[in-house]
Amino acid sequence: MPLDPLLLEVLACPIDHGPLRYYAADEVLYNPRTHQRFRVEGSIPVLLPDEAVEVTAAEAAELDRRYEAGEAVETASRPTGRAAGR
Repeated sequence: MPLDPLLLEVLACPIDHGPLRYYAADEVLYNPRTHQRFRVEGSIPVLLPDEAVEVTAAEAAELDRRYEAGEAVETASRPTGRAAGR
């Protein structure tokens, strides 16, 4: 089951707080800056730093290629808390 579009608007990496790339076909969220991926289980993202999986250079290149081909969408993370002026 794909992630809710509203959830995609607020998801951010728990490590660097930047946007992630969502690969619905693989049920994976990927951070291209840290080369780590997070699994999605039953439409629930598992965004625990200890659960992140390091991807190899070859895997990263393939994920980048697929992103460029339109097979993934980027989450639109936004700053929260004080950084957002709250």
